[in-house]
Formats: sequence, structure tokens, C-alpha cells
Amino acid sequence: MVTVSNDAYFRDKVCVITGAGSGIGRALALNLARRGAKLALSDIDTDGLAETVRLCEKYGVQIKSDRLNVAEREAVLRYADEVKKYFGKVNQIYNNAGIAHHGDVLDTAFKDIDRIMDVDFYGVVNGTKAFLPYLIESGAGHVVNISSLFGLIAVPGQSAYNAAKFAVRGFTEALRQEMIMSGKPVEVTCVHPGGIQTAVARNATVSEGLNQQNLASLFDSKLAMHTPEMAAQTITEGVARGHGRVLIGWEAKLLDLFVRSTGSYYQRIAATVQKRFLP
Repeated sequence: MVTVSNDAYFRDKVCVITGAGSGIGRALALNLARRGAKLALSDIDTDGLAETVRLCEKYGVQIKSDRLNVAEREAVLRYADEVKKYFGKVNQIYNNAGIAHHGDVLDTAFKDIDRIMDVDFYGVVNGTKAFLPYLIESGAGHVVNISSLFGLIAVPGQSAYNAAKFAVRGFTEALRQEMIMSGKPVEVTCVHPGGIQTAVARNATVSEGLNQQNLASLFDSKLAMHTPEMAAQTITEGVARGHGRVLIGWEAKLLDLFVRSTGSYYQRIAATVQKRFLP
């Protein structure tokens, strides 16, 4: 069983989690439920969401669950109002929902880039903007935005995903500075997971001519090294300690150091390595 610490930071806090139907979102819900948080859970996958709710109910915490597409701005704004009305307050938002696409810039359709940006970036913007006034009002708010290792380092074939996750990073880091400057009672954390064992790669779209199953198998067998439970534990520990940035996995820490130490030269190294060792 995962060792739970810093429980007091989360007990009786109202925590909103998007993409809660599987992966890191479900693991976060369970981690926070064990700590005594109240949960507002959402996902576009209602079956997965129902299973997450069932698993969390054994902890006896208050749960609100809703189908939500984070790319639909008006729906997210209504949802924030509904969550506030239901619980009377909102303390934390975990903007976790995300999707993936693999394909070179030349071969990636505009619609695929738009779809990734709508969910992975604007979904974060929508959730942050919708809930931020309520987080401030709570007097003890926290915004937790899930970027990626690919928000620290760009790689071939992930241009759309890189763009969205780098945008999440910039948006979140700017927001954190704004909250500090204004003295608002809101902490802000940007999370960069490395290889986590989720269904993101299996559900990803690919450009024409690529084999989605082969790419998903490569990710699952070679790159997905950490469990969602480990990711959730790392996130909640970082959040409780007020960290502005949380890196998940040794590879995220190593590659972050690699990028900072090599500057733009990392791009030539990464391209050479991928050309030699990856399809």
C-alpha cells in the first residue's frame, strides 16, 4: 500500500479532477480519497468514471461525478458553478485530462493539431479560468496543471503534443507568478510526468501511414516505467509542499537536466538517437 503523508493538507478540501476515469486521474482520486478529500470527478468516459467513483466510495468521502469534455468552454464554466454550488467551496483543481497524437509536422492534419490543443492546452485554460475565482474565494486554493516530460523536451513526431504541453507549462508558470505578485491565496503547481503506465498511448491518434498499435506497444513496453499510483503520490506530496514544479520519474529529472545543460544542441542529439534506435 502507498504510504500516505501530508493528510492534513487535503482533509475536507474540495478537489476537482478532470480525466478521472483512468490513469493518473483515477490514481489521484483514490489518493485524495484516502486522505479524506471531497471529490468532484469528471471524464468524457462515463464507464471509466463510474468505476473510479465505485473505487473511491469505500473511503466514505463525498463525491460528485459528471461527464465533461474539457474542450467545451461553456460546459466547463457551468460545471465550475455547479461544483461550487454542490460543495459550497472549491479548494483544488487538477487539470489532468489529456490526449495524444503521433505524426511529423508535414504529415499531421490541421484538425489533429487543433484537437490536441483544444483538449491538452485549452482544456487546462478552461479549467483554470473557470475555477480560479472560487479557489481565491476559498482562501486556500491550489491549481495543479498536468504538463508532461514533453513540456520540458521536444521530440520528433510529437509536435502537436509538445506544443500543447509546452503551452501548459508557460501558462502555469506565468499564473504562479501572478498569484505570488498579487498575494492571492492560491498555490500553483505544474506537473511533468515521464513514462506512466496509462492508456494515453493506446488511445492516441496517428498520422496516415503510421501503425498506431506498434507505437502504443513501443511506449507500453519500453517507455511506460512508472505506475499511476506512483505518479499520484509524487504529485500530492509536491502539492502539499507547495512546489511550483513536480517532475515524475528519474527519466524526467534526467532529461530536464540534459536539456538545461545542452541548450538547443539537445535537439540534434535527440533527433540522432531517435533516427538510430526508434521507428
